[in-house]
Amino acid sequence: MPDNLTPDQRKRCMSSVRTKDTDIEVRVRSALHRHGLRFRKHVQDLPGRPDIVFPRARVAVFVDGDFWHGRDFDNWRDSVSSFWQKKIDINRARDERNCLELESRGWRVLRLWQHDIENDLDACVEHVRVLVA
Repeated sequence: MPDNLTPDQRKRCMSSVRTKDTDIEVRVRSALHRHGLRFRKHVQDLPGRPDIVFPRARVAVFVDGDFWHGRDFDNWRDSVSSFWQKKIDINRARDERNCLELESRGWRVLRLWQHDIENDLDACVEHVRVLVA
């Protein structure tokens, strides 16, 4: 399936996509805050600028959209154009590099997927609480 937008249209569309403070990210942060957890946001000196960081516990949390970060990508790869296949492959490779770099620095990394947050926010928050404790 070819991309149905011109390069200029695609650029304009992509520039409007939020990279931080997304709806799901705000939902997770609000829930964590309600549970008394305090954190830093988008720490720039860490690989990948994690969405939520607990410095003392050395826990980095990424809140990932299912599409952009390719949740279960092998199951739906063929349903998107080659443009999106390449884009999502690049995103996934970058995510893996950042995760490995953080782990090599002694950080624990947690990825929360949009699908899981929307289906069971409490379970996601509990997962974070267990890691931070």
